[in-house]
Amino acid sequence: MLNDFSSSSKIKDFLTQKILLGNEPSAELIVIITIYFVQGILTLSRLAVSFFLKDELLLSPVQMSAIIGIGSLPWMIKPLYGFISDSLPLFGYHRKPYLVLSGIIGCAAWVCLGTVVHTSSTATIMIVLSSLSVAISDVIVDSIVVERARSESDAKTGSLQSLCWGSSAIGALCTAYFSGLLLEYFTTRTVFLVTASFPLIVSSVAWFIAEQPIDKDVKKSNNTKNQLLQIRQAITQKVIWLPTLFIFIWQATPNADSAFFYFTTNELHFQPEFLGRVRLVTSFASLLGVWAFQRYFKTVPFRIIFSWGIFVSTALGMTTLLLVTHTNRLLGIDDHWFSLGDSLILTVIGQVIFMPVLVLSTRLCPPGIEATFFAVLMSVMNFGGTVSYWLGSLMMKWLGITEYQFDSLWLLIIITNCTSLIPILFMKWLPDAQVDIDNNVIS
Repeated sequence: MLNDFSSSSKIKDFLTQKILLGNEPSAELIVIITIYFVQGILTLSRLAVSFFLKDELLLSPVQMSAIIGIGSLPWMIKPLYGFISDSLPLFGYHRKPYLVLSGIIGCAAWVCLGTVVHTSSTATIMIVLSSLSVAISDVIVDSIVVERARSESDAKTGSLQSLCWGSSAIGALCTAYFSGLLLEYFTTRTVFLVTASFPLIVSSVAWFIAEQPIDKDVKKSNNTKNQLLQIRQAITQKVIWLPTLFIFIWQATPNADSAFFYFTTNELHFQPEFLGRVRLVTSFASLLGVWAFQRYFKTVPFRIIFSWGIFVSTALGMTTLLLVTHTNRLLGIDDHWFSLGDSLILTVIGQVIFMPVLVLSTRLCPPGIEATFFAVLMSVMNFGGTVSYWLGSLMMKWLGITEYQFDSLWLLIIITNCTSLIPILFMKWLPDAQVDIDNNVIS
């Protein structure tokens, strides 16, 4: 019996330290991991959406970029969901019912995309609803993570965020290859219908969240006026809005993703199955980036990580010119292998840069409005991403890039990579040390 107890204790210690990165196992932690895992699985439909807009609705790169930007709008108003969740409990709970609702919305949106959507306008609406579903669940689970991360010791800083994003990366890894392979044998609508089942997992596990019903006194003290006052006090602090503005600028520089997608499919003739492989590689790279941050970079000051990360990713981003100009072929490197290697390296660097953003955002959230304020910070970042797509769309139109015209793509890549250096000018807005968890002060 003693040996059995010793063995079970060793297994628990291994699970806690190695698999859960030092976080104590619990039913709620499993639910958190599951929700992030499902968010990763939902990338199954990402390629299908692109091909649906391109091949079935016959949209141009500019139109696709615009719709993708509109589809991200729910992520820009995440504070609204957090505010509602923090101040308006449903059936006595702040978190559980909203997670259930998000799953139902997501399932309905994907079913509609798989059955009744035939125009760009209705497709846009359903893409927005599917995005809304994930955004709501993301706000709720983020608030739970913020509450738990607040009690982390310095030695465990970032461990819970690393675990959550690692779970998301594993979910994406599980479906990445199939996202392209399924399109080789099935229609995009079939992929949408398969995707519709995953949001229901979120609804199913939501009831295992360790949340106590809200009594009337707590509900009264947590009213809307108090919520707004706390938010106002937080966002007027220079130590909070300067790093937030930096994150927006970092995310808002224009990108060439939509144009590059059309180039790889129409010019290089990359098939869905291979694009699934690229997704597999980038999902693995995200997981590798989370591990690298947790293992080597979690104690490195924010400014150093961002400075080196931006410079290195910009330099490597220029290597895309070799693919666009077909120079890689002169060097004896196949288009497919070049694309895989490039995606792998850039994604690892991007994930290492992104993890400190999560750690900083968690530490800045005042107690009592975790869902709302973390959502504010993330929405600023998401709004920057939307601006990035819109600026890229305007540049594509200005340069005359269409679904079959890529003569100016090399110039677009140079412009987008050079503008990604702009955040370097505002590096002093980032903290150069740790955040005081108790007082929300950055030194």
